[in-house]
Amino acid sequence: MKTPIYQVDAFADRLFSGNPAAICPIDQWLDDNRMQAIAEENNLSETAFIVAVDDGYQIRWFTPTCEVDLCGHATLAAAHVVFEFLGETSNSVCFHSNSGKLFVNKEADRLTLNFPTSSYTAIQTPQTLIHGLGKVPIATYYADDYLAIFQSEEDIRALTPDFSILQQLDRRGVIVTAPGNEVDFVSRFFAPNAGINEDPVTGSAHCLLTPYWANQLGKTVLHAKQLSKRGGDLTCQLNEGRVLISGRAITYLTGEITTG
Repeated sequence: MKTPIYQVDAFADRLFSGNPAAICPIDQWLDDNRMQAIAEENNLSETAFIVAVDDGYQIRWFTPTCEVDLCGHATLAAAHVVFEFLGETSNSVCFHSNSGKLFVNKEADRLTLNFPTSSYTAIQTPQTLIHGLGKVPIATYYADDYLAIFQSEEDIRALTPDFSILQQLDRRGVIVTAPGNEVDFVSRFFAPNAGINEDPVTGSAHCLLTPYWANQLGKTVLHAKQLSKRGGDLTCQLNEGRVLISGRAITYLTGEITTG
């Protein structure tokens, strides 16, 4: 059986930047093990599968090692595929997911995710986190991920984590962040527990970063940069308990795969 596949660079203004995701539109869900095997074969941070329903699409996301409940960049990439290749004529698409309804709006070449915010709790920094990052944060919080705050953009750039230590933590991943030199804030995201040592651009992390920095900076529209090797630029807005995350997407590959 053949299935279409699209590989899209999300949160990217040019090819070979941002975060690549594979998108597979299918008529009905494949066996979970088969979808996981496809994601492992693709070997990208996320492979998203979408199934058309009356009011949009159902969506599921898989890393090379596990299924996750929320992924921003692969949702942005999926919306790009829906608008560019699947005949969507409106300027909005709804995805039904394990995290509820997720809306993506299109304006010219810019896509905006409408995601739930993440709440966070201040904690004493775990020693495992300190040892894994190799530097002590000035503050630490936790939600689905750990959030480690540092003094400067240079601190974030200089981190060389020990992923074998970070893998011992009890959360999906670790977000590290600091004020930016030319943007409101910068970040990196490490998720060895999800099979991704460092994710290039992480939309879901900004569901936590946006309310944190909005509170710190006293503003609701923020410009962000993720400081991975590929890099990614995002505009984030806190809006009535939701986070609006905007960026562009570019198609890298179209083709088909054998799924059975």
